[in-house]
Amino acid sequence: MPDPRRVLIVVENLPVPLDRRVWLEATTLTEAGYHVSVICPTGRGWDAAYEEIDGVHIYRYPEPPEAHSGAKAYAIEYGQALRHMFRLAKTVHAEQGFDVIHGCNPPDLIFLLARAWRRKGVRYLFDHHDVCPELFEAKFGKKGMLHRVMLLWERMTFATADVSIATNESFRRIAVERGGMDPDDVFVVRSAPKVEKFVPGPGNPDHRHGAGTVLGYVGVIGQQEGMDLLVAALDHLVNEMGRTDVHLVIVGFGPQVEDVQRDVSRRGLDAHVTFTGALYDQALLEVLNVIDIGVAPDPWNAMNDISTMNKVMEYMTLEKPVVQFDLTEGRASAGEASLYAEANDPKGFAAKIATLMDDPELGRRMGRLGRERVLERLSWSHSAPKLLAAYDRIFDKVP
Repeated sequence: MPDPRRVLIVVENLPVPLDRRVWLEATTLTEAGYHVSVICPTGRGWDAAYEEIDGVHIYRYPEPPEAHSGAKAYAIEYGQALRHMFRLAKTVHAEQGFDVIHGCNPPDLIFLLARAWRRKGVRYLFDHHDVCPELFEAKFGKKGMLHRVMLLWERMTFATADVSIATNESFRRIAVERGGMDPDDVFVVRSAPKVEKFVPGPGNPDHRHGAGTVLGYVGVIGQQEGMDLLVAALDHLVNEMGRTDVHLVIVGFGPQVEDVQRDVSRRGLDAHVTFTGALYDQALLEVLNVIDIGVAPDPWNAMNDISTMNKVMEYMTLEKPVVQFDLTEGRASAGEASLYAEANDPKGFAAKIATLMDDPELGRRMGRLGRERVLERLSWSHSAPKLLAAYDRIFDKVP
């Protein structure tokens, strides 16, 4: 029997298996006969320095201080993470071996690790999670020398990559046009839940808090996710439009939680909002299955417009209608399963929610369309073969 293909996946921003995309990739490769190792940070209860889960060998380094603003803070976070990646790669190579490094950005610096191992015949597959130059612009609202540095890192990443995988067609265009990659070396592997686990059901009625309509948000509570616009939309819906029979459940964690909570209180909306914190697996499904409308308030900016939002895919998989701002990839994902407000307009967002409150049958029809869309073209079962094709391509290049 031939030796298994050996892969090292490297991710910086979330521990595994908490990072759902990375975990789907790792377990899909393992099920296909690959020998898979992962380097990632600790955090969120995943604190073992090493463990094997479902055949995946996970090596974790101490969670670096999370940067929320400023070049110095990000330099510290990424510098510490890279130091641990270089250290643990030696350990993984000695204990497990690897022929390919699969680097997940951000940051666009894992190519440094890949270059260090290239002389030993290791190839680099770049997993393009975020467009870092646009992410920088969304966070800091300006361009300049640091923005040019981000573009340089991105070019060097694509120049190092033998194969890259993109989360959508917009990212694929960047790989080819801005990154100069051969189109045959770029594969679209969309992020999507496993439909076998994300199954519509009754949910836990306690999360309704007695409201006639329940809105649900799941995701990061951060600077560029539009939480200020969501709270402003709820304020308009409740205090200006008089739609008081509504409750918003916010699931997630992030650097802006306390700011959002203060905004909710300042607007007198405490009775209409619940913060659950981070929820996983069955606890998450108990919330998302009980909501009536999934909300995605990500504002229009250069990054969000071309990014696929995981929460939209999760709402659709659970047969929930979606309200979001009109973004290119948001519309490409959801189609008729969503209503689209004019970009960054909280009053328009509130009006779209009110439309679904007034027409529950429209919401149910949109929910059915969304789940059908996932099952027919967007679920992980459609992405897994493309992931494996990308790996066939890169192993053709392994010496």
